[in-house]
Amino acid sequence: MPKLVTQLTDNQCKHAKPKAKPYSIPDGAGLNLIITPNGKKAWMLRYTIPYTKDRTTWVFIGYPAKSLKSARGMRDKYLSLLADNIDPKEWKREQDANSERQKDNTFKHVAKLWMEDKQRKAKANPQTAKDIWNSLENHIFPKLGKRPIGELRPKSVAEVIKPLETKGSLELVKRLCQRINEIMAFALNEEIITDNPLAHIKGKFIAPRTKHHPALETNELPALMTAILNANIAIPTRLLIEWQLHTMVRPIEAARTKWSEIDLTANTRTIPKERMKKVGTSKQWEVRKAHIIPLSSHALNILEQMKPFSGHLEHVFPNQRDRQQHASAEAATKAFNKMGLRGKQSAHGMRTMASSTLNEAQFNPDVIEAALYHLDPNEQRRTYNRTDYFNQRRVMMDWWSEHIVSATNGTMKEIRGNHGLRAVN
Repeated sequence: MPKLVTQLTDNQCKHAKPKAKPYSIPDGAGLNLIITPNGKKAWMLRYTIPYTKDRTTWVFIGYPAKSLKSARGMRDKYLSLLADNIDPKEWKREQDANSERQKDNTFKHVAKLWMEDKQRKAKANPQTAKDIWNSLENHIFPKLGKRPIGELRPKSVAEVIKPLETKGSLELVKRLCQRINEIMAFALNEEIITDNPLAHIKGKFIAPRTKHHPALETNELPALMTAILNANIAIPTRLLIEWQLHTMVRPIEAARTKWSEIDLTANTRTIPKERMKKVGTSKQWEVRKAHIIPLSSHALNILEQMKPFSGHLEHVFPNQRDRQQHASAEAATKAFNKMGLRGKQSAHGMRTMASSTLNEAQFNPDVIEAALYHLDPNEQRRTYNRTDYFNQRRVMMDWWSEHIVSATNGTMKEIRGNHGLRAVN
């Protein structure tokens, strides 16, 4: 008949005295309080190891760090593991190792791994990668960077992002939520975490409204050119605006223009695919090419005017504060605001004006979209039609430059639709 064990009391645990040798007092079901000669006390579990069936002891926690009640709860947990043929000592060792790994896997550390993986797979534009990283450095890492990624929860993350929503930076909030979720998805795929509690974090914030880039009407081009010529702005800024207008590129693509991209023999500017704005899926992006822009004589004249300012530098339009860097993509929009055109004309809106004018002139829509480096919405057609309409674009870009100059000189005529068709044909 098994010996009956009288369960311990809190008072017994507290007043148990040390002896010359270590000894233990049983509580039942394998749990014992062990007392050492120096007076230290700890909880010990006696059990049979699964599979080997060897008897063993395991000192798993100290007393009074863990009370009698807590120790019994831990014992019951370990007995449950034994019932499933799991050695509790091995299980605890694995849990502790996982916990240490989680401490090393801070959100910032995992974000670095994600960024490296993103650049390796997608060959992301270095400037875009820098912008993404800066947004995390400025708004997320200061408070969440050192936190283990597995401990992040919607409430704590939302508290960090909420001030940006209050400030009205809704687009930034949207992008940060997207980037955080990409990092969490990466951690999930790498088995760093077992679930993503931030999957719906964007639902905690106001969604930004779709904004259309303000642009003047096509017949207001003369007024725009007059405003540009009379504006109290630096010459490089004025030339940057004209360069973007003549080449129809995006603001950032205009600001990043490098002298090494200019071919004065072919009269072209070539922007590597990696430095273009990514549109469409990764699979769609693979069929895209570098964007080769035919330069009109007027566009070439802009470059000539910039040579005294930046001919010895990397960028055609250098930053006024740090001439080793390119001009700000917001330079044109800020200049328009100074001209009194806030809400009426933006840098990106110049592409809108160009597209509207060329469509009114009835140029081939495919040629216009190619000039704007837009993705064909027809997936099947996009797969098989990979022409860049270069020769047609050269004709169209020459017409567009002449149209701008005529607007500047006050000689712009009414746009006639059939002119564009003949030009392309």
